[in-house]
Amino acid sequence: MNQHSRPSALCERFFRRERRSVPAARGFAAEVLDSWGCRVARADLLLCVSELATNALLHGVPPGRGFRLVLARADDGGVRVEVHDSGDGHPATRAPGDEAESGRGLLLVSALADDWGVGERNPGKIVWCSFRPVGVSCPGR
Repeated sequence: MNQHSRPSALCERFFRRERRSVPAARGFAAEVLDSWGCRVARADLLLCVSELATNALLHGVPPGRGFRLVLARADDGGVRVEVHDSGDGHPATRAPGDEAESGRGLLLVSALADDWGVGERNPGKIVWCSFRPVGVSCPGR
């Protein structure tokens, strides 16, 4: 689903700033995918949910706040994942050093998703990624 596709279904949930929110967000996404019967790369999408939720908790959610996970299904069966947070900054992919313990999340998202990006919201940002249905080719891949 590209960023301009019209969603045919939308599910969202708010998660608090706590460690258990990452597995909870992944579980919520799995439930939504099951209910929709989507034919996307499920494991890749769920890993991206984990990475985007973790990034939001570590870098985008001030104390006392949380993040919103939004899943949108397009008419063609593609799925867009959005994580809304209220933090400053603009995430970008970067190659961490070999000894770094973190910094690879968006590299994974960019490798697994068909598309990804960052949008603005006030306050904060929306980090999103999208997945085409399995069997639909991606230009340039």
